[in-house]
Amino acid sequence: MKLRPLSILICSVSIIPAQVSNRQMTLDVVVTDKSGKPVSGLVQQDFTLLDNKAPQTITSFRAVDGPATPGAPPVEIVLVIDAVNTDFSNVARERSEILKFLEQNGGELPRPTSLALFTDSGVKMGTASTQDGKSLASDLNGQILGLRTINRSQGIYGAGDRLDLSIRSLGQLAQYEATKPGRKLVIWISPGWPLLSGPRIELTATQQQQILRTVVMVSDGLRRADITLYSVDPLGTNDAAGFRTFYYKEFLKGVRKQNQAQFGDLALQVLAEQSGGRVLNSSNDIAGEIATAAADAHTFYVLTFDSDVADGPNDYHELDVKIDKSHLTAHTRTGYYAQP
Repeated sequence: MKLRPLSILICSVSIIPAQVSNRQMTLDVVVTDKSGKPVSGLVQQDFTLLDNKAPQTITSFRAVDGPATPGAPPVEIVLVIDAVNTDFSNVARERSEILKFLEQNGGELPRPTSLALFTDSGVKMGTASTQDGKSLASDLNGQILGLRTINRSQGIYGAGDRLDLSIRSLGQLAQYEATKPGRKLVIWISPGWPLLSGPRIELTATQQQQILRTVVMVSDGLRRADITLYSVDPLGTNDAAGFRTFYYKEFLKGVRKQNQAQFGDLALQVLAEQSGGRVLNSSNDIAGEIATAAADAHTFYVLTFDSDVADGPNDYHELDVKIDKSHLTAHTRTGYYAQP
């Protein structure tokens, strides 16, 4: 199956462009035990940082545990309600589960939180971040989600339009969040946009070139905005055996060469794991899954290191953080694109 020219499916994505800057890079690292619970109390000597499998010197280290300390960069949570890639009948469930999360603990949220609504017209940001869950719930109840002009019945073309709009809107959100200091956990409540990848999909060299360019821009934009992306599937166990809940794992390694580029490299779940976030798609307790993602804003570690200078453009570097305790797992950005 040949797709339309990529310039129609993915045009100029509005994301912060790659820039020449100093080599210092910052990684937010969440460490979890076997049950998935974040672990505190670690020190710098417990961490080993590898860049393309080569050990790197950690130039600074900071542990975050609990509310932000005075003078430290803020940590915020952004909840994105996806009304484009979710069947209309399930948007109501999306809304109700978010309301349940917002109203927990008497409406007192652990971190400043804001809402973003993703519709056919793009991403619309809500009011300023607040820890007043009841206020956010009131705002959400006042939102009217209309019928979509893009839907699944439009086949491959409708899927292409949804992919295009989704990536554009993620770019808009990253661009907006880059103007604000500190770390942001963006929790995108959605089954994900179309993968448009598989044995029947044929791409031209030009299409693959444009996909790679978009992948680099998205990766760089999320990193510069200090965004950790999370994917929470509102369909829960009804989607657990679906194709998209596992096929995205084929694209997690990162794109090193143009001829490797596929639309699947832009999947929500892929971008989430590559940013250091999680893919939560196996529970009907959607409010609980949102809370699990939000808990990563409570306990984490901030590492900095000096990145390598690339010999050529878009030189992909794989990142890996090892913990000197075998029962613990580190979740952080899995790679970056170095520039000359």
